Amino acid sequence: MTIIRPYRPIDHDAVHDICLRTAHCGGDARPHFRDPDILPEIFALPYTHLEPQLAFVLADADDRAVGYVLATGDTAAFAARFRDEWLPRVSGRYPAPDGTDPRDGDEALRRLLHSPEHMLVPALAPYPAHLHMGMLPEHRRQGHGRALLGRLVLALQEAGVPALHLGVATANTAALAFYRRTGLHDIDVPDAGPVTYLGRRV
Repeated sequence: MTIIRPYRPIDHDAVHDICLRTAHCGGDARPHFRDPDILPEIFALPYTHLEPQLAFVLADADDRAVGYVLATGDTAAFAARFRDEWLPRVSGRYPAPDGTDPRDGDEALRRLLHSPEHMLVPALAPYPAHLHMGMLPEHRRQGHGRALLGRLVLALQEAGVPALHLGVATANTAALAFYRRTGLHDIDVPDAGPVTYLGRRV
């Protein structure tokens, strides 16, 4: 039995773990980086810290988080708070890399951490909210992802947010198919690189 409930501080470690185990095109990211713990510091924990009211978890029978949806209702404001409030908490462990061209994936992630303005994409301005979702493999294909997304959409509606977006690695075809099935449409973003952006009204 599983339930969807608001994020609680006791879920911190579980959210960290889910992010690590799902961040590489839905699979385990740990073998792909020297220090994969930076991934939750970019894609999960800032959201639970800065906007916990838009963080929801799928909890199992033992009340352990096995999936999550995390969001901000205002990407521009979130990017500013990320720089001012979140980055000082983690920059000591993950200093900005030297030079302009990252030498490997770890340096690319550190550059991403230190560049929250990368979230500010003009083509995405009509979709001010954005989200990240992760779920352990054994809980997929059971309707939980659709339910998590529905819970977030309800919260965004209650907050008066008009639309949301997210970026998905284009190689992650399963995730792209899921989001398209749940009503998101592709957004044309110039120079998007290896990412496909999708959005929807809420």
